[in-house]
Amino acid sequence: MTEFVAQFKNILNPVAEVSAGLLELIGIVIIIVGSVRALVKLVKCVIKRQAFHVVIDLGKALSLALEFKMGAEIIKTVIIHNLEELAILGVVIVIRALLAFIIHWEIRLEEKNESKPLNKENQ
Repeated sequence: MTEFVAQFKNILNPVAEVSAGLLELIGIVIIIVGSVRALVKLVKCVIKRQAFHVVIDLGKALSLALEFKMGAEIIKTVIIHNLEELAILGVVIVIRALLAFIIHWEIRLEEKNESKPLNKENQ
């Protein structure tokens, strides 16, 4: 039985490392693409003198990227070798979860502010 577990770990560890790396890479690509898209939209709106809420578009991209990166961290729990690595991984997961919560909160606030009708004073 212990031989089976050892063989299983030998197969699982490389798969987990590659999977976690791919999820991290996907998260990075989403951040880059989302940031470039938000910047392009912002520049277009500034040129046309239109209102644009960068927080919503960029926040959604960052939120999606964080979800992929947290998935990578969860997969990394499979390949932990000691308690120190587990503690570090736990802190990283908590920080990323807090960031995701804050980003979702900001998006909701921005969407709520965007949907409010303008007052006479603001026109």
